[in-house]
Amino acid sequence: QWYQRRVRVNENWDPNVRNDMEMMLNKIAPEENIKYSHTCEGPDDMPAHVKSTLIGSEMTIPIHNGKLTLGRWQGIWLCEHRNCAGTRKIVITLNGVPTTPS
Repeated sequence: QWYQRRVRVNENWDPNVRNDMEMMLNKIAPEENIKYSHTCEGPDDMPAHVKSTLIGSEMTIPIHNGKLTLGRWQGIWLCEHRNCAGTRKIVITLNGVPTTPS
C-alpha cells in the first residue's frame, strides 16, 4: 500500500472540475521551480506528499438502506498524486450498526 493517493467525494458531473482541481493542486505543490530537499524518489514525490497531506486520508460517506448517500452530482474520486504510480489497493472500513429487514 502506498499513501500518496486519496479517495474523495467531489462534483463528478462536469469533468472540468477534475481538471481544475488538478491544476490548483499543481499550483499549490508544483513539481518544477521549487527546491525541495526530499528528491530521492523523483520530482513528483515531494509534491505528492504535500497534496496528500492537504487532502487528508480519511473520508466518511453515509450509507442508507444499503446505498451510498451522495449528492446528485457527487462521485467518489481516486486522487493519484504521482505521475507514474503502480497498482493501488483501497482499504474500506465500514462502521455502524447493520439493520435487519422487518
